[in-house]
Formats: sequence, C-alpha cells, structure tokens
Amino acid sequence: MLDDAFKPKKRIFMALTSVSAILGAMMVYVVWKVSLPGLQQINWALPIAFGLAGGLIVIALLSGVLGIVMALLGIPVLKILYFWAWKAINLLFPLAVVVGRIFNIPRDAIEQSFIEVSNSLVMQHKVKVPGNRIMILTPHCIQRDTCVHKITRNVENCRQCGGCCVGSMLALAHKYGCHFAVATGGTLARQMVKQARPKAIVAVACERDLTSGIQDVFPLPVLGVLNERPFGPCFNTRVDLRKLEAAILAFMDEEEAKEKNAEASKQAS
Repeated sequence: MLDDAFKPKKRIFMALTSVSAILGAMMVYVVWKVSLPGLQQINWALPIAFGLAGGLIVIALLSGVLGIVMALLGIPVLKILYFWAWKAINLLFPLAVVVGRIFNIPRDAIEQSFIEVSNSLVMQHKVKVPGNRIMILTPHCIQRDTCVHKITRNVENCRQCGGCCVGSMLALAHKYGCHFAVATGGTLARQMVKQARPKAIVAVACERDLTSGIQDVFPLPVLGVLNERPFGPCFNTRVDLRKLEAAILAFMDEEEAKEKNAEASKQAS
C-alpha cells in the first residue's frame, strides 16, 4: 500500500526534480538558440533536427516527472511512463542535489526523499516474485564489530547469538526462502547480485549507499530500508525488522507468504 502522497520527504525530491526538469528544459533551449546561427550556416535542416532532438529530451524529462507525480498520487502508471520516470530520476538527481544546495537543503534529506519516491514507484508497480527470487542485501556494518564469525562471503556463518541484527535477518531469509547477502562495498554487492540473479531486492543501508545502489541496479526493482545508526555511520548499525519484513512481503504473492508463515509456525510449535 502506498504511503501518503503528500509526505514531506517525498515533497522535497519532487519539488527539486520539478525545478531541475524546468532548468534542464531551459538549458536545452539556450543551447539550441546559441547554436542556431552556426547550424544554419552548415545546413538548413540542422536547426530543425537539433530542435526536434532537444524537444524529445525535454518531453522525456517532463513525462518522467509526470510519471513520478502520478505514482505518488496513486494513479496507475503505464510501463513506458514508469521507465521514463526512472530515467528522469537518474538524469535529474545530480541537478536536484545542486538545486538543493542552493536552497540549503542537506544532501541526506534529498537522498531520504529520493528513497521514499523510489519505494513508492516500486510499490505502485506491484512487482510480485517468488520468495526465492528476492535478495536481502546489507552492508557489513550491520554485524557487530567484535564478532569473530565473518559473514561477508557466507552469511550462514552467523551463529544467531542476538548480538546484532544479522541473526534475525537470517531467520527472516530462512522463513521466506530469500537470498541474504552481506557486502563490504558496492563492487562486492554487484557481484553478489549478479551471482544470485534475483528479480527483486530489499536493500538495507544508509542514504548514500541506497541511493547509488538503487540507481546502479535499475531496472531491477529495489525497496530501500534505511538502517539505524545508534553508534554513528558505518559502525554497529541496525535495522527495524518490521520494516524489513514488510518490504519482503510487499514483493511476495500473498498466498505464498501465508504458506511460509504457516510453515514457520509449525516449526516453532
């Protein structure tokens, strides 16, 4: 179920993206206008061709922003519009950060808003995959720093002692049959995704890593869950397990989820 379409976090990114799209359209027009005399001297058709190309870029950006707005309002979005919405996000995000800096909006706030918008787009698209094609992906800082059982290559090395969130996350992965991987960085994370070949990812990380990771694996659908950092960034981080489970269930078919829950209840009794 989609969150409130007017949630403040979403408004931040939507406002910055809209401004960025307008600025992008203006930049395309200025480039075309400045280039016009030179293009006319080369060939009379070049200004027309260049103008059409620029117009298509502007239409693509604006239709992408429209797709985002429609998704946030709960209006069904055509697949092609969903694709362009994502393209618009990727193209406009750097410009949105620059615009945000002008208005003194912290980058973390922009990235949090981006994640909210991204999650809404994925939820609106209603992606459903089997549990065994879902991958839970998290950075290694989720593990307690003093633990001697290293899990970055094999998460099954976790002893589920309760000293950190890894054991509970592993239990959720077992419950729903998901892949679960812990990565030390973006390169290893991409390798793990390539090896597991999931159809959907539930990613746990900080704002920066979630933002870059979501963009890296597109068009693979990702639901991002922000980690908790009671001891500061990249050190003994945690995750809200209720949010993690909700993200997993959002990707799963309802009947399969019920069966998995029933099996888990039988094993526990």
